[in-house]
Amino acid sequence: MQRALLVSVVAGVVCALLSCWMTLTGWSLLGDAVSHAVLPGVVLSYLLGLPFAVGALVFGAGSVALIGAVNRTSRIKEDAAIGIVFTAMFGIGVVLISRIPSQTDLMHILFGNVLGVSDSEIVQILAMAALTLAVVLAKHRDLTLYAFDPVHAHAIGLSPRRLEALLLALLSVTVVVALQAVGIILVVAMVVIPGATAYLLTDRFERMLAIAAAVSATASVLGTYASFHADIATGGAIVVAQACGFVLAYLFAPRHGVLARRLRRTPVRTG
Repeated sequence: MQRALLVSVVAGVVCALLSCWMTLTGWSLLGDAVSHAVLPGVVLSYLLGLPFAVGALVFGAGSVALIGAVNRTSRIKEDAAIGIVFTAMFGIGVVLISRIPSQTDLMHILFGNVLGVSDSEIVQILAMAALTLAVVLAKHRDLTLYAFDPVHAHAIGLSPRRLEALLLALLSVTVVVALQAVGIILVVAMVVIPGATAYLLTDRFERMLAIAAAVSATASVLGTYASFHADIATGGAIVVAQACGFVLAYLFAPRHGVLARRLRRTPVRTG
């Protein structure tokens, strides 16, 4: 349980921070694409006896580059390019899994196995999480300006393309960090839900980062404990806890919740 809590909280916080930029830039679908596109890299790493992170990072970065290339060199729009690349990559991964006699470890990558994480995997997760957090801390002002106004970012001397590439690289690393916690299939929830929840609760980005991290960490703890006591899938329990947090924010957020908006629209009767 101590290992599971450590991994799930670390993965949840890192994903939550990136999810704030994913929400602002409208890249939620891209997070889904990257999470599915890393599957062939994970399978090949398994076959070669390499850490899963190696293949996942290579295929994550490669899928992002391929999406950009298809979008720039054809009439295909970005959303269609994302759909084509991530479904093709995921299909290749499924085909590779079907050809491997022992599928135990690979099924854990698909659906998560945070309760069985090893010492070496913990070290990899902590190292990648520390790297991601360090880059976010150093470049968060530039990334925030890019998310809100890329034209202004270019006007003051920043390169929107480099910032975009940096953000996508961080997304790839973040997906790898979360693989052990919830698996490839559910990792998209961890890079979408916390940022969307925080977006409903505040209009200030710095506060949004803090709220998203707190929501994700809390959901990770609750989901891990629930999976232990109820004997259910840990990754699914974490995502359900995050979804419950989003529903609460959607309904009861002070300014942007459904109930608050209805109260503001309700005319006040006098006399």
